[in-house]
Amino acid sequence: MGHVIDRAVVNHEALSREGLLERAFAFAFRGLVYAQIWEDPVVDIEALAITPQSHVVTIASGGCNVLSYLTANPARITAVDLNTAHIALNCLKQVAAVSLPDYTHFRRFFGDADSAENIAAYRTYIRPYLDETSRRYWEGRDMVGRRRIGMFRSGAYKRGLLGGFIGAAHLVAKLYRIDPRVLLEARNMEEQRRIFEEKLAPVFNRKFVRWLTDQPASLFGLGIPPAQYESLAGDEKMAAVLRRRLEKLACDHDLKSNYFAWQAFGRAYGRHQDAPLPPYLEERHYDAVRSRTGRVDIRHANMTDWLATQADESVDRYVLLDAQDWMSNAQLDALWTQITRCARPGARVLFRTAAEPSLLPGRLSPALLDRWTYHAAESLDFTRADRSSIYGGVHLYSLEG
Repeated sequence: MGHVIDRAVVNHEALSREGLLERAFAFAFRGLVYAQIWEDPVVDIEALAITPQSHVVTIASGGCNVLSYLTANPARITAVDLNTAHIALNCLKQVAAVSLPDYTHFRRFFGDADSAENIAAYRTYIRPYLDETSRRYWEGRDMVGRRRIGMFRSGAYKRGLLGGFIGAAHLVAKLYRIDPRVLLEARNMEEQRRIFEEKLAPVFNRKFVRWLTDQPASLFGLGIPPAQYESLAGDEKMAAVLRRRLEKLACDHDLKSNYFAWQAFGRAYGRHQDAPLPPYLEERHYDAVRSRTGRVDIRHANMTDWLATQADESVDRYVLLDAQDWMSNAQLDALWTQITRCARPGARVLFRTAAEPSLLPGRLSPALLDRWTYHAAESLDFTRADRSSIYGGVHLYSLEG
């Protein structure tokens, strides 16, 4: 897998500063990065306008959104990813949705994700139906010798590159006697604002934090490669950019409906009965998700390469996450050549960017870009509505005619 990820991420000479950073990121990205995906599936479902005829092709990542799209009842979903850990996690979720005996088991496994009962459930209900490659992954050991399936006993959302980053951020905050969990005590959005301004915002003024966030490698844990770091920072200090993004996460959406805030500030989903959860984990969607998981096809592949094998006009919904922020102009042209060839009339493409504007104008070949309509006003609305608050822009394009 290593050379495939390198091909997707590395665009500079090996001994250049940019090349060294890109190779370091590619190495970090070979393991589990996202135990939970950080794009809002509710926004995705609205923007994509999924119908019962839709064929959705998406980058798999942590799998939360793949299963959440099933609540919109598409005809089929193809989930593509280069990362073997993400493929194994998607396969685990797909099998678990069908083989675990009830919602209580499913919620405990992927919602709480920190019980010894999950390991027993894995052995009894999931393992017999898991493909051999995924089974080897979960029963294999990580870099420190722990069996990977054990993350569902010790707290899955504290694991992975992003889980480690959030844990490190909590540690830095506590060095300044700040506990990020204090935000979760807010009773309303007014209190959320007050706690952020009084308790959390001041940490970004600390000299060490400003220095640390000026190092591109410090944000590898967010899944941000060097090229994306530059576009995210622009002409500003990264500490100022991160402060604004955290402010949006902490203040712009009610904690009662924002599970991303619970993950960022509490490192887990809430345990109370009405705790916000991804759509696939909500009890009201359990039967629908369980009955439709057979519509998901999980592929270990590069998105461009996989699309090149598909028939003309065979896809009408695409989700690219933020992968284009990594790409060179040539890679963008190659990807959109296949997207355009495979797209049915009226197809929609949704993606995120670290910076606010769409990255396609001025980079994608005009012959390709002119085929697509950019929905500027709707994209701004989707950006504001995205509860994860990490990205600068959520962008929607459609193929007319």
